[in-house]
Parts: sequence; structure tokens; C-alpha cells
Amino acid sequence: MNVAMPIVFLIAGGAAGALARRLLSRARSPAPVPFFAVVATTGALSAVVAWRQGSGAWPAWWLPVPLLVTFLAVPLAITDLRYRRLPDVLTVPAYPLCGLALVMAALSGAGGGLVARAVAGGLLFGGAHLVVHLMSRRSLGAGDVKLAGVLGTALAAVGWAALVVGAAVAALVTVLLALRHRWRRNGVPHGPGLLAATWLVTVFPGTGSEVVRFGWAR
Repeated sequence: MNVAMPIVFLIAGGAAGALARRLLSRARSPAPVPFFAVVATTGALSAVVAWRQGSGAWPAWWLPVPLLVTFLAVPLAITDLRYRRLPDVLTVPAYPLCGLALVMAALSGAGGGLVARAVAGGLLFGGAHLVVHLMSRRSLGAGDVKLAGVLGTALAAVGWAALVVGAAVAALVTVLLALRHRWRRNGVPHGPGLLAATWLVTVFPGTGSEVVRFGWAR
């Protein structure tokens, strides 16, 4: 693998993290997050994406999807942990950006079926979270619903089974957060679980699992 590729992605990820932090700080309801934590973590995870791409873990057309998830995951997860919020300044633009990434993948070789499955999965995943939100607004916020919709498209693009795996991993992360005493008063942030699950599934689609076979990954 070309050593330069992870370095380029490290720098690009850091720049994306810095931009996200700036947007969060200048939003209508500012949510400033630590500069070093966002930049360094986004850069490091982007380098992991580069390593996966360089090792031939997936077709070249898939690269924009895990990269976009990485750029969103770190600043949004940190924001939700600190403020119990998932600001529109990042969640709303995620929809057209994810749509663009998936259309590019379809045109580059994945085919239209991937986009159709992604849209259906996003509606299903987002709809399920909307039902929970309407039943218990304290358990799941509106920001979680918006985030679930766009992350559902990325998960479903991997395969239908990825939605189940993503939901299970997200629930597990949320339960682990709930075990920490400081989350019990104001509720448990579910965004970090959703983001961590989607990052893992899109960066490591089907890895280590012979039971769950994701759409194109096998």
C-alpha cells in the first residue's frame, strides 16, 4: 500500500474536523467542541479508511461513503456527548452529501440498486427511530431521528443485514453509556452509538463474519 495515501487522508480528515468544529462554533446555537480532539480523531480515523482502501477491502467506488461517515461521526459524537445535541448544521447537509456519495458509487459501478436500497433503508431506519421518538421524546431526541435517517442510507447501502447489525451495535454503545452515572439525569445520548455503529459497518463491511453477509461485500 502507498504510504502517502494514509498521510493524505490524515491531513484531509483533520481539515474536515476543523471545518466541522468551525461550523458548530458559528451555528445559531453554538456548540463549541475541543479543537485537538476533533481534528486528531477525525484525521486518525480517516487514515484507517485509507488503509482499508489501500488493502483492497472494498471496491474503489465505496470510498466516499465511509469517508463521509468519518467526517461526520467525530464532531457529532463529541457534540452529543457534551451537549446532548446533534446540530442541524451538520445533520441536514449530511443528506445531500450522502446522496451524492451514493449516486457517485452507482455511476462508478455499483448500479442503481444500491441507491434504491439505501433510500429504502434510510426511510425504514429513520422511521423506526421516529416511532420511538414519538412514543418517548425523552428516550430519543429529534436530532437522533434526523441522524438515523441519513445513517440508515449508508447502512442499507452495505446490505439489509447491516441495518440490523448497526441498530444492535448502536444499542449496545448506548447501554454502555447508560451504565455511567453522569448520564442518568439528562438521559443517554444515542448519537454516539449510531455513529460508531455506522462507522464500523461501512469501514469494515462483513469483516470477521461468515454468518452476516453484506450485499456486495462478499
